[in-house]
Amino acid sequence: MVTSSTELDGKGLYYSFLAGAQRIFDNQHLLNKINVFPVADADTGTNIASTMRSIVDTFIPTNNLKVTAAALADAALVGARGNSGIIFAQFLYGFSNEIHSEENIGVQGFATALKNSVRYAYEAISNPVEGTMITVIREWSESVYAKKDKFNDFNEMMEKSLKDALKSLEETPMKLEVLAKANVVDAGAKAFVLFLEGIIEFFKTGELKTLLSARNVVKIKDIANISHEEITFRYCTEALVTGAAIDREKIRRKLSHLGDSIVIAGSDQKVRVHIHTDQPSTVYSILNKFGLIGFQKVDDMVFQQEINTNRKHQVALLTDSTADLPQELIDRYQIHSVPLSVHFGDQFFLDGITLSGKDFSKMYFSSDVYPTTAQPAFKDFTNKYSFLTGHYESVIAYHITSGMSGTWSNSSKAAKSIGLQMKKNINVIDSKRLTGGLGLMLVRAAQQLEAGATHQEIVDQSDSWTRKTHMFVSAKTMKYIVRSGRVSPVKGFIGNILKIKPIVIVNNKGVTETMGKPFTEQGAMSMVMRRVTELLNSGKMWNYVVTHFQNPETANWYVERIKEITGREPLYVKEASPVLSVNVGPGVVAVSIMME
Repeated sequence: MVTSSTELDGKGLYYSFLAGAQRIFDNQHLLNKINVFPVADADTGTNIASTMRSIVDTFIPTNNLKVTAAALADAALVGARGNSGIIFAQFLYGFSNEIHSEENIGVQGFATALKNSVRYAYEAISNPVEGTMITVIREWSESVYAKKDKFNDFNEMMEKSLKDALKSLEETPMKLEVLAKANVVDAGAKAFVLFLEGIIEFFKTGELKTLLSARNVVKIKDIANISHEEITFRYCTEALVTGAAIDREKIRRKLSHLGDSIVIAGSDQKVRVHIHTDQPSTVYSILNKFGLIGFQKVDDMVFQQEINTNRKHQVALLTDSTADLPQELIDRYQIHSVPLSVHFGDQFFLDGITLSGKDFSKMYFSSDVYPTTAQPAFKDFTNKYSFLTGHYESVIAYHITSGMSGTWSNSSKAAKSIGLQMKKNINVIDSKRLTGGLGLMLVRAAQQLEAGATHQEIVDQSDSWTRKTHMFVSAKTMKYIVRSGRVSPVKGFIGNILKIKPIVIVNNKGVTETMGKPFTEQGAMSMVMRRVTELLNSGKMWNYVVTHFQNPETANWYVERIKEITGREPLYVKEASPVLSVNVGPGVVAVSIMME
């Protein structure tokens, strides 16, 4: 705690940060609403809250001020999201560097460290824009420095300086035209002032409210008629790179032609990168040369802006990358997604996002390391649910079968946490399917929403849709299924000797079972079509999807056969995500059919 009103120690710094974080959590929705710069993608509140949550989740308290400040900066850098989050993290990094005493600090030392920290934040931004968070940080720090000889008491000094921070915030629309047109202050700057208010309250009372428990969310009136600037680059792309002697300026030069809003923060051993670009996979390809990428995030800002300005429903639909939905359907039905990851040794990529299909195929056949897959982390889901509950009344999530992935489990835990915190209804459905089967369920749910179905009506129908969805998967060889661990090496060895072309189905428990063991690919195709024909003759089909990995010929053969029976085109034919490809191998084709 504050050891006295004239000195601050490590614990006091840490707990004051928690109090500041509380204010961010309570006003997250407001910050999203007023977010118009640099892009009106309505996620500044979510991003700053994620940055603060990283600090809260890290056990830091220690009396040593220098150690505490460095730990706070590191936690913020690791958890930082968005432009504002990374700028804030870099400001903290500068503050930790500029603290020279390991014990308590007085007002004068505090003020000097703050003033010197501003330079770090400016250096991280390729093109600093005044009228944003960086301006308020600078003007507040200058105010504190100007008052350092007038006050010897932290409480007095902070309260007086807050008035200058509020004045700086109110003037942001005068410095940035897009804010004036929207009649709002800068969202990142507002977040920083809220953070200061929380700190000042703690300094005055010495009390810390319970954090990250269910709380009453501040109710904010909708802000109408916010003008939205044109989005120049579609994807907000971020990464955390660790290594030795990382040259931040060289990274900046390498990325400069790929987009704008470039922020590069951190040290020569740990660097946080932010850029708006149309080529996220190229960005990660470049960053891989500088060190190990330990965090990746790609947000579709065009999609986010559409949700903010033209949201179709009050119920959000969420899935994961194994649904293999075409972008056209994602946009049409406004379906949100959290990607799984694909790992090649120490390198990892976001499924279908930071690793293009072309690059994945190239690495798949050239890498000495066989790729593996991993589910999204709990934090990935808490961030997503925080964003969705700020824009929708409720959320329904459909995920890859829990029999093959822990995705559903992590999503469920995060949904429970954020649902309580935001007081919103979130249902997480185990689809017991994947790829096209999962995609069919999402499209059917979306069409039901369009037809006026309620949240609960859709949830109530989901089990039925699972039972009505049938999946037939054929592969060219047992080799890759054995590598992925889907069948035992002994069975795989026998299968390879016999040259078996395996056929599996995904049953109603969400696990695979063998349907047949033909010796030729044509035999496998014929066997699948016999089962498909029997299914189609047993009732009315709702729709079907064909997905594949490097086997468009067989995929199209299935489409033609099914068209002969039903007279209908598929909902879509698509190359499957790398996750499916890793587990079954090249040549795999999945036929997914949902009955009425």
